[in-house]
Amino acid sequence: MLYPDAKSWRNAPRKHVLFYGMSGLGKTHLSNMLREAGDWFHYSIDYRIGTRHMGELIADNAKAHAMQVPFLRDLLLSDSIYIGSNITFDNLAPVSSYLGKPGSVSKGGMPIGEYRARQEQFRRAEIAALNDTGYFIERAARLYGYPHFICDTGGSICEWADGTDPNDPLLTELSQHCLLVRLEGSEAHTAELIRRFDRAPKPMAYLPEFLTAAWDEYLRDNKMVEDDVDPDSFIRWTYSRALAHRKPRYEAMAQWGVTLTPADVERVHDTDSFNDVIADAIERRAQTPI
Repeated sequence: MLYPDAKSWRNAPRKHVLFYGMSGLGKTHLSNMLREAGDWFHYSIDYRIGTRHMGELIADNAKAHAMQVPFLRDLLLSDSIYIGSNITFDNLAPVSSYLGKPGSVSKGGMPIGEYRARQEQFRRAEIAALNDTGYFIERAARLYGYPHFICDTGGSICEWADGTDPNDPLLTELSQHCLLVRLEGSEAHTAELIRRFDRAPKPMAYLPEFLTAAWDEYLRDNKMVEDDVDPDSFIRWTYSRALAHRKPRYEAMAQWGVTLTPADVERVHDTDSFNDVIADAIERRAQTPI
């Protein structure tokens, strides 16, 4: 690890961490708290995806819809209006909207072929954004003078990384630059995520093999063809399966860094307590056989 023991973490003049785990565990909350302390640079993977690696795709999709409206089409063709996405750290809706949901077009879905193509675009974009981490660490220090760095990842990082592979290229690259910090969830948190998602289903990114198996099973069990699928019903049905699929993948990644429990996260209220919690997690790892 980048910081092999608690002492090296505490004494490090430059602290670099990467948070990963399921949604709602506190990744962005911790990142915002550290950024507001003044000497931590907050690198949001989802923001980087939306502004750099998929920005043109998202804007072009909005333009394609606008071109179907004669009034807007004329304005676009005459360069009288500009269309772009207003992505912020707190509003990543343009990325989710672009990913969309598979199923009946009349019900707000898209053909599964197009959905798979956009999933692949997102996979490439997220891997590229994660691989930009080292560059942003250097840039944050050189350009802005930030000594400390947080990489705030999306929930789908575990889809593209294989924690059981000691030579996994993505984890090898990231662990050279950051201490990988897993935020562990509880059964109660998982149940709450499922309830929350059921109320307001949102697009997700899936491992291609998982998506294919889920889609085929859904069509088979419900005796449907593609045009019959209600997009929200499909992703609701898929969500709990996706969480179960991700759990062992997160756990396998844990050997590449340290794990924070929900109780650990609750202890964090400023940079000093954060440093203490990470030091304790490093010590705990040292005492736990891998």
